[in-house]
Amino acid sequence: MPRTPAGRSDQPQATERFNEDRATYTVRGSDQPDLQAGVEVIRDTVRTLKPQPGVYRMQDARGDVLYVGKARALKNRVANYTQWERLPGRLQRMVSQTRSMTIVTTNSEAEALLLEAQLIKRFRPPYNVLLRDDKSFPFILLRSEHDFPRITKHRGARKAKGNYYGPFASAGSVNTTINALQKLFLLRSCTDSFFSRRDRPCLLYQIKRCSAPCVGRIDQAGYSELVREAKDFLGGRSGAVQKKIESQMAEAAQNLDFERAAMLRDRLRAATFIQGSQAINAEGMDNADIFAMACKGGHVGVQAFFIRGGQNWGHRAFFPTHTEGLSEAEIMTAFLAQFYEEVPPARTILVDRELPEGDLLAEAFREAAGGKVEISVPQRGNRRNLLAQATRNAVEALERRLAERGTQAKVMAELAEFLELPEIPGRIEVYDNSHISGTKALGAMVVAGPEGFIKGQYRKFNIKSAQTDDDYAMMREVMARRFGRVLDEDPDREGGTWPDLVLIDGGKGQMSAVKGVIDELGVEDIALIAIAKGPHHGREGREVFHFPDGREKMLPVNSPLLFYLQRLRDEVHRFAIGAHRAKRSRAITASPLDEIPGIGPARKRALLLHFGTAGKVRAASLSDLQRAPGVSAAVAQTIYDFYHPSG
Repeated sequence: MPRTPAGRSDQPQATERFNEDRATYTVRGSDQPDLQAGVEVIRDTVRTLKPQPGVYRMQDARGDVLYVGKARALKNRVANYTQWERLPGRLQRMVSQTRSMTIVTTNSEAEALLLEAQLIKRFRPPYNVLLRDDKSFPFILLRSEHDFPRITKHRGARKAKGNYYGPFASAGSVNTTINALQKLFLLRSCTDSFFSRRDRPCLLYQIKRCSAPCVGRIDQAGYSELVREAKDFLGGRSGAVQKKIESQMAEAAQNLDFERAAMLRDRLRAATFIQGSQAINAEGMDNADIFAMACKGGHVGVQAFFIRGGQNWGHRAFFPTHTEGLSEAEIMTAFLAQFYEEVPPARTILVDRELPEGDLLAEAFREAAGGKVEISVPQRGNRRNLLAQATRNAVEALERRLAERGTQAKVMAELAEFLELPEIPGRIEVYDNSHISGTKALGAMVVAGPEGFIKGQYRKFNIKSAQTDDDYAMMREVMARRFGRVLDEDPDREGGTWPDLVLIDGGKGQMSAVKGVIDELGVEDIALIAIAKGPHHGREGREVFHFPDGREKMLPVNSPLLFYLQRLRDEVHRFAIGAHRAKRSRAITASPLDEIPGIGPARKRALLLHFGTAGKVRAASLSDLQRAPGVSAAVAQTIYDFYHPSG
């Protein structure tokens, strides 16, 4: 749902939009920055509400979302905010900033809970518990749209047809599992295009990690049997799969087919490796997620274990923010709702504390899980032991986090002192350019804050006007576009998009170029520093830091601050190179036919199949073009006119 900007109004105004199961409307009030103004906005909203389930959003004078909440009865829940004297200080601050509210009614409280989590992830309000984790979870995907399905790692939206197994805690754990599964089931991992071009087996067949269906070393029925075994193994029936392979191995040995017996033995070893690499004992468990929380000094850590098919698929620690003033049960409830917003829930969820809204969460997760979901606090047995192990991991992860933050705080204090900043920077932007001999040039920006890199705010700039063999001109263009835009969108610097420190990968020339643009735009109070490799960087790793006034500084070779600044510089370099490679790859696969208006992928393929090359299409006569399959007379005329403009 789009944000609704705040505006002044003498009377409460409401705009309505309906779909088949939700009603959405916004009530706006004045933009006076005080508590009473916020209370009046909320009172005006309450007059329009009914005691039905839904989600409400509180917005400030800019239209930015301050808070997203859900309610079984909207009228009763929102009315609580008008009793401002009973609210804690945190919520009083929120009410004082509220200048408009948007209401969405739903069919049930469970639906409201899911929508609330969705909106929190979208808007990231400052008064909600936030699950800060930029990394999506990897899955194993066994694709189904091919006669010989491939096995691969998958991230992101699950749009491809096939069976998904996960989540895995990390890319490393899923890669290790896929390697073992290839040895166990000999399934292909190559792309369909690679598969279709093979006329002899590839290296994976030679090292016994693929059955080479591409060249007929296994027929479709035999490969389908391997796929069924893989599904059984990943679905929790690993014991049956192992017994079947053991039986086949014994039969091969009895028939003196020692080569086949050895191959089956290697597959058994792969199965044993997968099961023996478990960090926790998941015996007796099928599909379950385990969550335990640790709290210390106002900080919160949640440890998650993922068990699928009786196997441990890894664990990960999370550190929710904006948790002050909330109970541990409220934090865990908000965490689970956001966590399962994009990850399919397990049928069994074990937690370390009773959740007042546990039944509501289970009801909300039911559809995504494909059946009844159980959320429970185990009291005995193996489940209790698993939860105790998760709790120990949560405590240790939080202690490591606090130790790292202490070290990071010290480094940031040293940064402010070394760069002569008035205070520790809250937002650091780092810039670099990438090109090859002036071609496919682009600029890159990465963003870092106190919690680390903020990857959702990385940006790349395709160089448009500057000469692409002039690094200084490219840097000037990037800075003009970046700060010209932020001046237009957030001139008062209230949106959190203005940097406190700009770090440039380069030397005096880059610093001069950037400073010239910043001065020309009239931007003040932003620290500029350029980082250049020193004269002995090849051996010692020394960097020279260039200040806007021409001064230069260096840091000791073993300085933690130097390592931190190098990491910032290396990250923007990595991002710029990656973006540049992607741009080059798109250019390599591009065709001259792409430039012809009205020629889509299907017609382009038909033309290339008929003529062989784009050059032959260009040289073809009008009559030849008309004879190409799938090309009408009008399209043929379009193509011919494109390559033979009149006059």
